[in-house]
Amino acid sequence: MKISIEAHIEQEIEAVWWAWNDPDCIARWNAASSDWHTTGSRVDLVVGGRFCHHMAAKDGSAGFDFTGTFTRVEAPTRLSFVMDDGREVDVQFASEPGGTWVQETFDAETSHTPAQQQAGWQGILDNFKRYVEAAG
Repeated sequence: MKISIEAHIEQEIEAVWWAWNDPDCIARWNAASSDWHTTGSRVDLVVGGRFCHHMAAKDGSAGFDFTGTFTRVEAPTRLSFVMDDGREVDVQFASEPGGTWVQETFDAETSHTPAQQQAGWQGILDNFKRYVEAAG
């Protein structure tokens, strides 16, 4: 099963692409809720390159590495990767009046309901939108 989320970002596509892929930026926006954060990020943005974002609860009670391998890198319009658990993710960026449209489609997992997964990933995308628009 595939799940999609999307957002309109009021920023030029090049700025959106940069913020999506720059490790320093990722550490500022990559969290689904205010009680989590990304404590470190590494990105080798080439086909076959790897990424690792360490996500953790701010109270120190939990944490994990979100890792994968890039399978498609077409700056600034498309990015695909396979997570280490085998699930695929495709992210598309499109210039549109007043900014950039971002759509992320990912394979669902079985531990959480599709609605929970969609809400969590949308929460991260919403944080990304706020970050990029504020950085303006």
